[in-house]
Amino acid sequence: MTIKQLTTQEEWVEAYAIMVQLRIELTLENYLQLLEEMMKDGYSLFALYKNKEMVAVAGVSWRINFYNKRHIFVYDLITDEAYRSCGYGEKLLAYIHQWGKENGAHYIALESGIQRTNAHRFYEARLGYEKWCYSFRKEL
Repeated sequence: MTIKQLTTQEEWVEAYAIMVQLRIELTLENYLQLLEEMMKDGYSLFALYKNKEMVAVAGVSWRINFYNKRHIFVYDLITDEAYRSCGYGEKLLAYIHQWGKENGAHYIALESGIQRTNAHRFYEARLGYEKWCYSFRKEL
């Protein structure tokens, strides 16, 4: 098993096949355009490989605010549907936790859709995340 940061367009295209399993509205063209813009704002994409096959991806960004201080925000965490419930998402997130700690993060924060109750159980019961606020948005 290997985990690495994805830095080339070829790697990003490979990650799209997994990313679109969560972000179903993305086309490859739109994904690449948004990814390029997000990376200018500090977004990083990591992947976990099993036997040289990408099986999980995580998109994160460094953030600073008054309530979480310097922290990592996890925007995306997806395991390929063929490999779910094998522990790969947990391993990838554990890597992100350690990477954040080594680089001065005080917290790891994420949001999860209200309907994703299995994901919520995973974050709370398996990984010790606390549900501590609601996140709101309004379409403009």
